[in-house]
Amino acid sequence: MSNATFVRPAQFYISGFSNVPHAEYFYVFLCFVYMVTFLGNGLLLSVIYLVKTFHTPKYMIVFNLAFIDLCGSTAFIPKLLDTFLFDNRYIVYEACLSYMFFAVFFTHVQSWTLVIMAYDRFIAICFPLRYHNLVTKRAIAAMLLFAWGFVVTLRASAVGLIDRLSFCDSVVIQSFFCDYGPTYRLACNDASLNSIMAKLAIAVIMCLPPILIVLTYICIAIALSRIASGKERLKAFQTCTAHMIVVAVFFLPLLSTNIIVQISSISTNTRIINSTLTYTIPPLLNPIIYSLRTEEVLIWSKEQPTNPWPIVLET
Repeated sequence: MSNATFVRPAQFYISGFSNVPHAEYFYVFLCFVYMVTFLGNGLLLSVIYLVKTFHTPKYMIVFNLAFIDLCGSTAFIPKLLDTFLFDNRYIVYEACLSYMFFAVFFTHVQSWTLVIMAYDRFIAICFPLRYHNLVTKRAIAAMLLFAWGFVVTLRASAVGLIDRLSFCDSVVIQSFFCDYGPTYRLACNDASLNSIMAKLAIAVIMCLPPILIVLTYICIAIALSRIASGKERLKAFQTCTAHMIVVAVFFLPLLSTNIIVQISSISTNTRIINSTLTYTIPPLLNPIIYSLRTEEVLIWSKEQPTNPWPIVLET
């Protein structure tokens, strides 16, 4: 290693909780969360794919959200359970970088998917006569592809900067996965670019999307205030409730956890619990929210036969 430009460890060690009794029950709970998340999002994906009624631009976004939730939970929770429930805390350097990319990547894509959802509601309420011209399958597909490409570029650049760091001393990551911040802070050379990239990610992923969403809802509120009938205002507002709940479930824990970490010192254990729930609970709740709060899904479910195996019995 003496001739190497950068000192890369063979493995990192993920510390996780420290001195927490019966922590295994928390991981069992996460296992339950993953199973419900997998079933809920898998069912929502199947319904949208199989039922032609849902082959619309709006449900392209919902499909993308469910797919992100499914992939994000799969990238995050099984490895978390393997690390702590089965005590495999050592992770090789290259695997750690891959884990670092995928564990947060889908959360970042979800952030911008919610912005695209806000755009859909904004056009539907503020420009209803132009909705079918502005919100087309091609336009939504282009927005979603741009969001995926943008996040891939941002996340790959951030993870790539880890490869220019030297790790001379500790290789113990004070987190519950290969977290970007706790990892680059272990470096013994200049990590200023990594710090800048971390702040840029916070601004672009956690700050800009909710600002854009709030602006769209201000415009929606202004448009609704011009509607004379209170019943019409309520009906238009109800089309936004599912999106508003999903936004609140996603952004409020994410922003509050990061703000608390920045302005005060909290224990590592508390930060790990808050961050873990922030990454795992929204994918669990999103399909439930869209199943219970979206009129089209409710109408479709009521129209289904009570017999759960109609195709088998018909044959």
